[in-house]
Amino acid sequence: MGNYRLHVLISHKEWISLQEREQLATRLGFILVSAGCAVGLGNVWRFPYITGRYGGAVFVLFYVLFLMVMGLPIMVCEYAMGRASRRNLAGAMLALEPPGTKWHIYGYLGVMGNMILMMFYTTVAGWGLAYVYHTAAGHLSMLSPEEVEGFFASFVSNTPQLVLWMALTVILGFIVCLIGLQAGVERVSKVLMSGLFLLLIVLIIRSVTLPGAEKGLAFYLKPDFSKLSWEAVYAAMSQAFFSLSLGIGSMTIFGSYLSKKRALTGESVYVIFFGALSALMSGLVIFPACFAFGVDAGAGPGLIFVTLPNVFN
Repeated sequence: MGNYRLHVLISHKEWISLQEREQLATRLGFILVSAGCAVGLGNVWRFPYITGRYGGAVFVLFYVLFLMVMGLPIMVCEYAMGRASRRNLAGAMLALEPPGTKWHIYGYLGVMGNMILMMFYTTVAGWGLAYVYHTAAGHLSMLSPEEVEGFFASFVSNTPQLVLWMALTVILGFIVCLIGLQAGVERVSKVLMSGLFLLLIVLIIRSVTLPGAEKGLAFYLKPDFSKLSWEAVYAAMSQAFFSLSLGIGSMTIFGSYLSKKRALTGESVYVIFFGALSALMSGLVIFPACFAFGVDAGAGPGLIFVTLPNVFN
């Protein structure tokens, strides 16, 4: 009886702590924080070079299809798990699994996967932070497209510099999280996401008006089904999951902060819309510029780092 009372007392305290958990202040804040989880790297960085590698417009068609057919229901499921448990993936699996099952094991694997993913995210985010500095300092101004490509090759081969920018990215991330959910994460996401979309609009206008941009627009907007392959279809499906941060518990975390007043499907549609919009807009920046400056659209992970400096110049 004593053990039972202790268990009830602990469960009651845990229930109170979950009810007092900090919530995002606004619906817009929730949408932008969730979308921001994937928009920066999944859509603005990875989407253009994967699209360029797998045929342009035909890849985009399947990408959008997989977003709606597979991305939407899975995102709703992850939000539901997070909101029901008020925990991260490992905690949600442990709290919601039927008695006698072992779903919590996948939860622990998901946490490990997120740790590994953060190594990748912070590295590439460090590249972006470094380029902010180098652009502001004028190190990329007036360089030819070939010189910009050489600058990037030299940069990614400088290990101490890469470690420095990655460490700075981690520190900035910690500071934002330490400030708090509303005052830190939500406020920063609103400013940065709004700024990102404004910047994309300006860059699209500049990119599509470059001489030779029409070839890039045709590559990006006019499907060529002769380039369709099963590898491209699989890549489109993978990109849909990657760009929404699905399958690894990221959206479960955001769902744990979601108010029960909000419809899960409605919130998912908004997040997918903003994610897809940022990806499609980034393509309108990159591909016209690629063809205008003679950059290979399938150049790989460094695509935006050898294209955008030319647009800014």
